[in-house]
Amino acid sequence: MKKNILLIGGSHGIGKSIIETLDSDYTIYVASRTEEDLPENVTHIKYDVTQDTLETETLPDVLDGFVYCPGSINLKPFKMLSEETFNEDLQLNFMGLIKSLKAIEDRLKKSDQASLVFFSTVAVKMGMPFHTSVAAAKGAIEGFAKALAAEYAPQYRVNVIAPSLTDTPLASRLLGNEKKKEKMDERHPLKRVGTPQDIAKVAAFLLSEESSWVTGQILGIDGGMSTLNIH
Repeated sequence: MKKNILLIGGSHGIGKSIIETLDSDYTIYVASRTEEDLPENVTHIKYDVTQDTLETETLPDVLDGFVYCPGSINLKPFKMLSEETFNEDLQLNFMGLIKSLKAIEDRLKKSDQASLVFFSTVAVKMGMPFHTSVAAAKGAIEGFAKALAAEYAPQYRVNVIAPSLTDTPLASRLLGNEKKKEKMDERHPLKRVGTPQDIAKVAAFLLSEESSWVTGQILGIDGGMSTLNIH
């Protein structure tokens, strides 16, 4: 029997790669602002997580997997970040996750064992300058995920992927030319930034039965940045 998966924000970048990586064993639903380039076999629900209520009528009664993809990269010195910016990052990254999860909680509970996949950042573990706002918002996700995994085990499996810089539209300002990209490549022990496919393969693993003994984990998919010091 096919598993039903809902991705929030799956029409670009990592979310889109997850859709392309998942095989025919899944029925995929995407709730996002736009739907261009989505495969024909994906059901789209128009949804702006910062403004809308998730319309759940299109969703099946049972959801076996949930992935929350929206994120932000607000890299500025703390003194240049307003309280409003901190609030905006928290609303998009964390409160949007909570709102979306609340809307589908009854459907996840009907699964034999739902798998939930959230996204953080390597900056939560490492402590990187100019990341105060995004690291705070993503840090909330990590704490929430571990508590949720403990509270709902074995009904849910809850895991977090914490990437380093990945070559997506969201990161285009940081990877805008070859010189910038080479500089970012060199910061990683594996000498390259991530690709959406690098992250999508791990997400697909976490959604699958192959990860049935994995929960409450923060997985650093970061080219070795968070654990290796080779300089």
